[in-house]
Amino acid sequence: MTATLSPVPTAALPLFDDAAAWYGPAKAQRSDWLVELNAAELAELDSAVDAALRRGQDLVTMSERDFPLPLLGPRLKSIRHDILHGRGFVLLRGWPSGERTMAQNACVFHGIGAHLGEALSQNAKGHVLGHVANLGLDYSDPTTRGYQTRAELRFHTDGGDIVGLLCIRPSKAGGLSKLCSSTTVWNEVAQRRPDLARVLMQPFHFSRAGEVRPGQARTFRSPIFQPCAGRMIAVLVNSFIDKAQAFDEVPRLTPAQIEALDFVQVLCDDPAIRLDMDFRPGDMQFLCNHSVFHSRTAYEDWPEVERRRHLLRLWLASDDGPELPPNISSDFQGATAGGRPDGIRIPGVPLVAPLQPA
Repeated sequence: MTATLSPVPTAALPLFDDAAAWYGPAKAQRSDWLVELNAAELAELDSAVDAALRRGQDLVTMSERDFPLPLLGPRLKSIRHDILHGRGFVLLRGWPSGERTMAQNACVFHGIGAHLGEALSQNAKGHVLGHVANLGLDYSDPTTRGYQTRAELRFHTDGGDIVGLLCIRPSKAGGLSKLCSSTTVWNEVAQRRPDLARVLMQPFHFSRAGEVRPGQARTFRSPIFQPCAGRMIAVLVNSFIDKAQAFDEVPRLTPAQIEALDFVQVLCDDPAIRLDMDFRPGDMQFLCNHSVFHSRTAYEDWPEVERRRHLLRLWLASDDGPELPPNISSDFQGATAGGRPDGIRIPGVPLVAPLQPA
């Protein structure tokens, strides 16, 4: 069933002045988004990981109760609120990923993630633990996801309420993480080009990249920007919009739509708007998909397989996340038991947490 999309306003466009509307250079001067894990917190994490691995904890079913953090837990609760209802992102630093096994890294990442939300499937294989690594795939293939290549990724959003990345190893060169406030980008478009702002509030067709559950079409429709409950909610995956153009049933993008999408990318990559992060081993970045666009520069990898860039990824659903337009769950994704977007869930495909890219 297709949800009814809100009509595009014909009067003044809304502008937003809240914590989610920020500019990168100002954030670069602050440190409240960079959380350094102290020695006591690291010891608590190691203890929780050891206990979970000893009892054979299944990462798929891991909950907050399965990964108790009496010391760090209250801090993560505050961080969760900042991600979902504040600035929209945080970087945890200090975990010694290079001194831990893949099982330990995956466990600590899932454990921290369990304090922020419910882990979701990220693809048709049911992977609740994703691996961001170059698999040598062709980015032009309609079924290839950008994170499986070393190509530059345009600014986009992912599935669920929160997307998390854990850097196991950085690349030899490149692979810079770039963030921007989608709310700020909206404000800039609305003030500079209100004609394009109205185009971006109309639905675009997105390919599902072959990850289709029964009853779904191979595309879904969503505006890029939708105001909801006093804040701006964004959905942006240019590659899926491009791939949808290969389908006969999808109308061709209009010149205004193409210009609008290009203008969004220009604003996102404006040094006056974006915030850059250069991942160190062990860094964990968590951000809110509804209020932050993220991207990555192309990168050069090491020739040795054991040194190549490798990040773990989580998609999380948070029951206390912001109110969302109905079409995000009914058209874009499905819904969890708590009514949140549920990622890419294919009936009959079991959820798994692979420890290696697949």
